[in-house]
Amino acid sequence: MAISFEKRAPGWVTAWLGFMVLLVIAMIVIGGATRLTNSGLSITEWMPIRGALPPLSEEAWIAEFEKYKQIPEFEAEHPGMDLNGFRFIYFWEWAHRQLGRIIGLAFAIPLLILTISRRIPGGRGLTFFSVLLLIGIQGAIGWWMVHSGLQDGMVAVSQYRLATHLGMAFIILGFLLWLFFESLREWRRETGRGEGWLPPIFLLLVYVQIIAGAFVAGTNSGKTYNSWPLMDGRFIPSGYWFQSPWWRNLFENTAAIQFNHRMLAYALLGLFVALAFTYRRNAMLLTPIIVLALLLCWQIGLGIWTLLAVAPLNLALLHQFSSVLVFISTMWLIYRWKRHGNKIPF
Repeated sequence: MAISFEKRAPGWVTAWLGFMVLLVIAMIVIGGATRLTNSGLSITEWMPIRGALPPLSEEAWIAEFEKYKQIPEFEAEHPGMDLNGFRFIYFWEWAHRQLGRIIGLAFAIPLLILTISRRIPGGRGLTFFSVLLLIGIQGAIGWWMVHSGLQDGMVAVSQYRLATHLGMAFIILGFLLWLFFESLREWRRETGRGEGWLPPIFLLLVYVQIIAGAFVAGTNSGKTYNSWPLMDGRFIPSGYWFQSPWWRNLFENTAAIQFNHRMLAYALLGLFVALAFTYRRNAMLLTPIIVLALLLCWQIGLGIWTLLAVAPLNLALLHQFSSVLVFISTMWLIYRWKRHGNKIPF
């Protein structure tokens, strides 16, 4: 980046980055509520500027409701809905889009100030501008996702596009967390070696499990096979390979989607035990390891509870929020491992 970095980054940058992390967390949770309340298709147009305001008159509300009645989801999911019910789902989607606008402005304006004053921390200019680019791309992905649910024959958004949207949100969160951690260390340039391979593999598996959760939500797979530890009396459900070609089962077959989500949870727990044992004598990694152990046990237990309760909204949202906490703790572990991961007991 052709930007000078001679000046020291101002002190408010840490608070700003922390605020951005909180905004993205809120965005993920509100996005989950939007999906779980079947609210995501209530706004049938993409109006980046004019759509910042909700309908301001009774006539405007009726006009928006009539647009919603024209899409397949209305008859499939909400055939008896009245105007008040429509207002409820509309505001979930409107809040989701509005928060997206706020995130874009809340990141772009301070970044512009840092750029003009030439105070972007040295060597991080590309990372900052990559985050801005990803936020813009995420807005386009959001509409691409919504557009899939407005097509003939569709009564919900594509689970593939939903997973892409959620996956991008966590990538943005990961970048922001890394910048936040570096700001706490006052942008020092120490480079660590991070010996071993378990921490990055664990992070990758956490991310894959989050994507798998998006497919569970996108196909309502959490409302089927509501028993544990078996699925309809079997370890591997009988309908696992129901569809053809075989790969469609991984993304479209509720039995396979839920089974894979369960197995990934077990794999994560096993990999974490190996990671904790390997780095058990590394004092710098001890705290994030303990936090992760508690969060993983909580998240797995909560997942089982949510499944047995047939995925009610409150538990499903709490489960998604807890996945954010697991991801944040994993990023914290990775950051410390990168700086101090060479102190392993062999």
